[in-house]
Amino acid sequence: MERILNALDKEYGTEYRCYLNHETPWQLLIAVIMSAQCTDARVNIVTADLFKKYDTLEKFAAADLKELEKDIHSTGFYHMKAKNIIACCKDLVEKFGGQVPDTIEDLTSLAGVGRKTANVIRGNIYNEPSIVVDTHVKRISRKLGLTKAEDPEKIEYDLMKVLPKDHWILWNIHIITLGRTICIARRPGCGQCFLREDCPGREE
Repeated sequence: MERILNALDKEYGTEYRCYLNHETPWQLLIAVIMSAQCTDARVNIVTADLFKKYDTLEKFAAADLKELEKDIHSTGFYHMKAKNIIACCKDLVEKFGGQVPDTIEDLTSLAGVGRKTANVIRGNIYNEPSIVVDTHVKRISRKLGLTKAEDPEKIEYDLMKVLPKDHWILWNIHIITLGRTICIARRPGCGQCFLREDCPGREE
């Protein structure tokens, strides 16, 4: 584990970075809701105009459902996403005084927010050590032999046991980068991977 973390730190650095463009906590929350089954690059294209049109939380809460669906259409699953965004923003305004909460319990009480989204917010906004299990983290953590679980929440707890807390947020950042550049799902570049020697799931 120590060799893997040292190699990742050396290759990608230890700076926290978020791939979704945002200026406020609520903008990040909306962007993460839209990122389900959609690339961060596509979400960033959509939010560039979206956050100008709806420049306050209250405007999102009062948005017309059909109009918002058109605005976010290209992110896919736009019916459910638009419905969740409006309901989520209403709760933020009415129940949380316009503030994005910082606990798993409060965050997951919001429409469209599961543990993954809650942990993105906790890690990026509140710097709370948290492990985000997306498709890259699930696939590569299993490949590295760090978990055998399929359920994201079980994977999250398995990783908590083996990763030092100061690498909980970094694990997601590093593994997403690795999954997009080298350990690509359809064609993993095992021959060029700097974790090859410590990866039991490597292809010969």
